[in-house]
Amino acid sequence: MKDATYRIAVLPGDGTGPEVIRAGRRVLEALAEGEAAPWSLEEYEAGATYFRDHGHEWSPGAEAAARSSDAVLLGAVGWPGVSLPNGDIAGAGLIFGLRFGLDLFANVRPCRLYPGVRHRVSGEWKQVWTPQNVDFVIIRENTEGLYTPIRGALNRGGQTEVAIDTRVITRRGAERVIRYAFDLSKRRGRGAPEDHRRRVTCVDKANVLRGCQFFREVFEEVGADFPEVEREYAYVDAFTQWMVRNPEHYDVVVTTNMFGDIVTDLAAVLQGGMGFAAGGNIGAQHAMFEPVHGSSPKHAGKNEINPFATFSAIEMMLRWLGEQRSDSRMTLQADRLEGAVRRVLGDGSARTYDQGGTVTTSEAGERVAAAIRSGDRP
Repeated sequence: MKDATYRIAVLPGDGTGPEVIRAGRRVLEALAEGEAAPWSLEEYEAGATYFRDHGHEWSPGAEAAARSSDAVLLGAVGWPGVSLPNGDIAGAGLIFGLRFGLDLFANVRPCRLYPGVRHRVSGEWKQVWTPQNVDFVIIRENTEGLYTPIRGALNRGGQTEVAIDTRVITRRGAERVIRYAFDLSKRRGRGAPEDHRRRVTCVDKANVLRGCQFFREVFEEVGADFPEVEREYAYVDAFTQWMVRNPEHYDVVVTTNMFGDIVTDLAAVLQGGMGFAAGGNIGAQHAMFEPVHGSSPKHAGKNEINPFATFSAIEMMLRWLGEQRSDSRMTLQADRLEGAVRRVLGDGSARTYDQGGTVTTSEAGERVAAAIRSGDRP
């Protein structure tokens, strides 16, 4: 794949999405300077505000391009007061449509703390965790669980009397996401920070829920194929406090859809907040990458949102393309980007409002781009 050019569908979306995507494009431009870019960016309007203005979530050609691209880069979706006729949030069709339509079964959320990143605890800026102690990944099943579209409500006389959501755990869904977690632990190689042991932690509520008992049974079966990776278990309620208290114990964590949705946002606290949290939606052949902070309406249009989650999402995308297509060019570009982010955060030169600084979204993008240009080229 050395000479391949990858098609990347870019969906800036709503609110602060276009702002962080502009900063992300500046970083991609800096990576490609001096040589032909091994990727082409195809940007499309889509999301809640597009639905509000046009009656459709996707602009012409956007959905087809996203489905046929080599990767998708998403900014954010959602806008207050804009809903679909069935009551669903407008713009959610981008995320769920691609997750289910492309079978993106693994939601991958790295939790990595960079030097120079601070945490706000009890209203004060503090360095609570040290960077070397926060380096793990949460893998969340992405296509079933409570988000399976098996739900409804009983309405009589204009009043909702009962609402029902049904959780679905299948052997196929559990097995493939658990196997992905064990494979990732092997690929990462470095293990948990506290003891450097490769370890996959199964997070569930198997003491109460039958679906979790089944998920744990499949975890045991799959884990037997990876004798070099340690297996352990945690009930989700206990895990929330263990993860915050001792993040250095964790290497790779795997869990079901809703539990994963909750604990990954809590994990963002360990890495400096949602402004640093990136996610990948990974399937066998397709993938979509995004900052997970959402459209942040109160910050939209102010050029102040933290774009580092977008830079990390781009790094994940480049690294995934490198692994998926056996293309060392993309892996090297991911390494360049990670190194530039690490340098800029480490020297404190790009602190946005959420880190107690005054650097704007666009300025942060320019500073990372400058760090790319001044760093080593592949």
